[in-house]
Amino acid sequence: RTTMKSLRFISAEAFVSNAEFARKSLGAVAHDLFPLLFKASYLLEQGEVIHDLVENWPLFDFNMGKLLGATLDYQEDLSHRTCSVCLESCLTGLRDYVLNQSSPYMKKLRVVDLTGIKDVEVQFCKCKKTMGRWARTQLLSKLCSELLVYLQKAQCNPGTFEISIKVLIDLFVTERNYELVVQALLKKCSCPLKICCVALRSDNLTLQKFFYIIKLTDSSLLRKLEIVHNVHLEMEHLEMLLNSIHFPLLMSLTLPARTFNVRRFTATDEQMLTNIGEKIGEMTQLTELSMSFSILTGRIQKLLSPLKTPLKMLDVSNCSLNHADMAFLANSFHANHLEALDLSGHDIPELYPSTFFKLLSHCSSVLRSLTLEDCNIQDTHVNMLILGLSPCQKLQEFKFIGNPLSSQALKHLFTFLCELPMLKNVEFPVPRDCYPTGITYPIDDASLCRFDHQKYERVAEELNLILLQANREDMKASTPLFGSYDAAVQETNNELGAYLIKSFKETLEKFTTSFNKMS
Repeated sequence: RTTMKSLRFISAEAFVSNAEFARKSLGAVAHDLFPLLFKASYLLEQGEVIHDLVENWPLFDFNMGKLLGATLDYQEDLSHRTCSVCLESCLTGLRDYVLNQSSPYMKKLRVVDLTGIKDVEVQFCKCKKTMGRWARTQLLSKLCSELLVYLQKAQCNPGTFEISIKVLIDLFVTERNYELVVQALLKKCSCPLKICCVALRSDNLTLQKFFYIIKLTDSSLLRKLEIVHNVHLEMEHLEMLLNSIHFPLLMSLTLPARTFNVRRFTATDEQMLTNIGEKIGEMTQLTELSMSFSILTGRIQKLLSPLKTPLKMLDVSNCSLNHADMAFLANSFHANHLEALDLSGHDIPELYPSTFFKLLSHCSSVLRSLTLEDCNIQDTHVNMLILGLSPCQKLQEFKFIGNPLSSQALKHLFTFLCELPMLKNVEFPVPRDCYPTGITYPIDDASLCRFDHQKYERVAEELNLILLQANREDMKASTPLFGSYDAAVQETNNELGAYLIKSFKETLEKFTTSFNKMS
């Protein structure tokens, strides 16, 4: 699919394609053409031109999402291209904007917004080398620290110290880039480039380091907070966090696995949970909440009822919800507003079929994403599922891997899914009949790949043929055995893998020591 380009855009491409000529000629370029030249340079991956455009940026703001998004001159959105060449040129250009004392333009730049960059699985840039969120955090922090060191050593124009540019960014902090980020945030007041964190993802950090980094970011600006995987945040730490820090703009909160475990609750814990619910209720902007792999049996109402704003996204996968929890969700005011819902890991047909379908009917007019992985949905439930999904005409994504469905049932379901006009992404399970007889669900990791691959390929082809015959080439169907693509996990998997090996080694050593003492 080719996107139409205006004559202006074609001319811009021609201008920046000769990097040497373009760089020499920038001084004669009208200010309002800089955004056009920036997008053309980004498309052609002209790193040197990008650097010089940013170094001499003549406008008050520099917003990556708007600059790379659909424009009248070129409709294609390039914000999902996290091209390493382009992004590094952008950020070094920003540093040199501060240092450049011979720029012909008066320095007007006040706000740089890097939050519009989207990390996706498939990259279309020629270099095929991406710069993810973690690497952008690392590079910007490094450039801010280097800039300060240079300014302190060099004889700079006094005006350089008066430059103050807010750099809005989604930070991603792990053990490996922690020190660098801390240094950049500590010296924010002295640095002309002022990191403003609007979204924070933290992984593989000790609690002490997590609390320190969150105190260094300005929580009044924070719109999204993700505390994931290897940050061992439990309920008492969450209460401490919410009591000590105010999040007036927070729209999205993700808590790590095992934050809550009601099975070992005392009366004090019940009070603590009530306090947490009240604190979450004070977040008047909160519309997205993810608390997967916690044990929350019978406590959903306590956590969610204080909320005054309806949730648009809720992830309570593998939270051991009971009938009371599901009944609360189905009857709550959140139900009519849910655009994304994840109930994976619950035996829906067995535990609360009618309550689940009531919830589904309430959110059907707005629901865009539904995830029902490992929910024990079997062949006998498919007709009921089709009935429940029929009103969900805005559904764009449906994920249901890990369910014991046969090839025949999947074909029946796919024939129906073709009728959902906005559906684009389907993640379906390996058919039950591709596994050896007697396989039990949920399937453990060791058995997950032990299926008849040739038979699976034949079934997958038949399912794709159903899409093709219904003229639904716009739908993508896949079976990601080990979960959907996650850009953040993909980027830091080496660090997280090393951490897991270290943890396993330490556990093994403790076990050996205890065993030896017993002996």
